Amino acid sequence: MTARTSQNPATPEFSNTMIDNGGGIDPASFFSKKVSAMSQLSNIEKEVSQDAFILEASVINRVAQVTIAFWIMKILATTLGETAGDFISMTLNLGYYVGFAVTFSALAIILFLKVKAQNYSSILFWTAIVATTTAGTEVSDMLDRSFGLGYMWGSLILVAGLIVTLAIWLARHKALGVYPIYKREVEILFWAAVVFSNSLGTAFGDFLTDNAGLSYIQGALVTAAIIGVVAILHYGTRINHVFLFWMAFIFTRPFGATFGDFLTKPLAKGGLDLPREYASLMTFMLLAAVLFYSMRLDRAKQDAA
Repeated sequence: MTARTSQNPATPEFSNTMIDNGGGIDPASFFSKKVSAMSQLSNIEKEVSQDAFILEASVINRVAQVTIAFWIMKILATTLGETAGDFISMTLNLGYYVGFAVTFSALAIILFLKVKAQNYSSILFWTAIVATTTAGTEVSDMLDRSFGLGYMWGSLILVAGLIVTLAIWLARHKALGVYPIYKREVEILFWAAVVFSNSLGTAFGDFLTDNAGLSYIQGALVTAAIIGVVAILHYGTRINHVFLFWMAFIFTRPFGATFGDFLTKPLAKGGLDLPREYASLMTFMLLAAVLFYSMRLDRAKQDAA
């Protein structure tokens, strides 16, 4: 019986190409193939590593989860944005044009850092929210007072900007979900919508107190009622939740802004006449307290999981 020779291609050390004429293994051919195989394996490992990095980066959420704490911090952030924006343009007497340039320069830097960040940071996210509310104050005031457009035309411009932003978002990504967000391009559209929403909310709040003649408390009650209706629609109906989110996002802006005006405006106008810097510091401390408490809860949930 003739012995069979193994022909398994997975064992190249026994292939004919590595056997010399004397029946032994050719060392040069053996090491050449060994080096080639190791090189191919190294390239595969690099490709796998790169693919894993891309996959990991693509599944990192880039925005805050929408919870009760989110809305509390949103209202405090809008209050801080209102008082800080008025401090820049009025207390420092820089005017709306200079105030706009200052706040949008700061906003551009903060959003650049936020979008470029590899990991989600609650502190950076809420710093960006405050920056958008501050810039929104300047945008609304500039459209109404510096450009003389009034609240109606200024609001129509802002509504158009928001609709165009959401339309581009929907056309490019086929969805408008605000949580979670994994792609940087979607995050950029999210922040553009946030700026328009906060500016629009500011215009509505100013309309209630300046044009409709409501006091700051009455204005806050009107916007609180609208937010309450949105909440009822969210929990009690099947109306699109993305639409309701942006409605709530817009109207929490005037709610926080009218509260900020209540803190800083003169007593004769129904305010408490607090210095804007003191009101800003007080609101900042409240926002920081809620933020760090929320971060502790999130950390505890992660540890428990």
